[in-house]
Formats: sequence, C-alpha cells, structure tokens
Amino acid sequence: MIKSWMVIAGVTLIFAFCANFITPDDTKWFKRLQRPRWLTFEGLIPVIWTTVFVCGAWSAYIVWERNPGNTTTWFLMGIYLLLEIVTIAYTPVMFRLRSLKVGTIIGGTGFIIGLLLTLSVIFVSMWASLLLIPYLLWSPIGTYTTWEMAKLNPQDV
Repeated sequence: MIKSWMVIAGVTLIFAFCANFITPDDTKWFKRLQRPRWLTFEGLIPVIWTTVFVCGAWSAYIVWERNPGNTTTWFLMGIYLLLEIVTIAYTPVMFRLRSLKVGTIIGGTGFIIGLLLTLSVIFVSMWASLLLIPYLLWSPIGTYTTWEMAKLNPQDV
C-alpha cells in the first residue's frame, strides 16, 4: 500500500522538476541581469528552497494524517498544490517572459497563498503551520530581490 508521505513527496518532486523547463537563452537573459550588491547568498538559494519544499511537504503530510480523506483536508491539499505550482512557476514564467515584474507578481502571489494556507492550517495542526514559516520568511526575500533587480534592470520589467 502506498503511504500518504510517498504521494506527497512524489507530487512535490514532480512539480519541483517542472521548474527545470528553461532554455539556455532564458538562462543567458537572467545571468546578464544586474543584481543588488547585498545579494551575496545567491549560491545558497537552491539549499534554501529545498528546505522550504521539504518543510511544506512535511506540513502537508501532517495535515493529511490528521483527517485523511476529509473534505476540508482535500481542500487544504489543493491549496498546498496551488502554492507549489505558483512557487515553481516563478522561474520558468519569469524567464520565458523575460519580465522581472511578472516574477515579482508571482512571488507576491505565492506569499499571499502561503500566508492564507498557514492561517488555515493552524486550526488543524500547530506543527503543520510552523513548518510553513520558512516559506513565509523566504518568499518575501526572493520577491524583494526580484523587485530590486527590476529597478536595476528597467529594460527587463
């Protein structure tokens, strides 16, 4: 029998790999952009996002295990999935459109969804809610960084 954590981890990984559908031209565009001087942690971003996704998947697992198959639980799983889709869409959509403004909007949208999910999940499990805090802390940093990059690269807004 397939365990719930396997399904949640599988869905998380499948959608995370979808972010890799970017072309070399998209990557060249992004690499040529000016960055804020304070952006010294760019090499840590993959590690940070991996941590955020693991915490999010763990949170979803806790919520599912509290009331498996319940209508409310299915709704919350849909919100977790929506949050992951919006979060994963940031890179390929921004790169494909070559628009830092679009990236900023996607990042802000993800934060709002993440905040609403965190507030909803708190009624199911405090631990599940706390596991979403890394997203709530990191998402605004990424969004702010993109916004700052848009100011440094006005031709790419």
